[in-house]
Amino acid sequence: MDLALFDFDGTLTECETFPLFLRAVTPRVRVVAGSVVFAPLVLGYRLGWISGSVTRATIVRLALSGLRADAVAAAGERFAQSVLPDLLRPQALARLQWHRERGDTIAVVSGAFDAYLAPWCRAQELTLFCSSLEQRDGRLTGRYRGAQCVAAEKARRVREHYDLGRFAAIHAYGDTPEDRELLNLATHRHYRGEPVI
Repeated sequence: MDLALFDFDGTLTECETFPLFLRAVTPRVRVVAGSVVFAPLVLGYRLGWISGSVTRATIVRLALSGLRADAVAAAGERFAQSVLPDLLRPQALARLQWHRERGDTIAVVSGAFDAYLAPWCRAQELTLFCSSLEQRDGRLTGRYRGAQCVAAEKARRVREHYDLGRFAAIHAYGDTPEDRELLNLATHRHYRGEPVI
């Protein structure tokens, strides 16, 4: 039996789901304020001056701080059912199905939020490693709970959960430099849909 590890955003989907979900749950006044406040931050990220982790953490703090955790969870369920299906890449789903038919162990390893990934992965009967949001007294704090599931954290969580030596082969699928450590676990690597030799 093999192990198949899939990044989610940009690998299983056509686009990043992080900004789409944030727009869906963030109060309108914060979206408007954030578009002004975060313009330099986003520009710095796109130019490579600011890391993705710092950018996401800063945006999450303004966008989600103080929101009711149950309302965000309910929005995540709706997002998983009504938005995600239209964003999925058919060729990536076909590859996932190929692994399923072979009887491989499959996991999604993503920096995206459990609010919407958990319901989607449950419906697909897939193991999930992802980022979570911290909450206190039923409200989001605006911080991540634990480390963001990106870069080395992706590989760490996979190693913590699986004895990699028991698999005949490991397949990994990613699309950004934040997937490099995940891909390095694999004997068969796929980057942006193409095999990596």
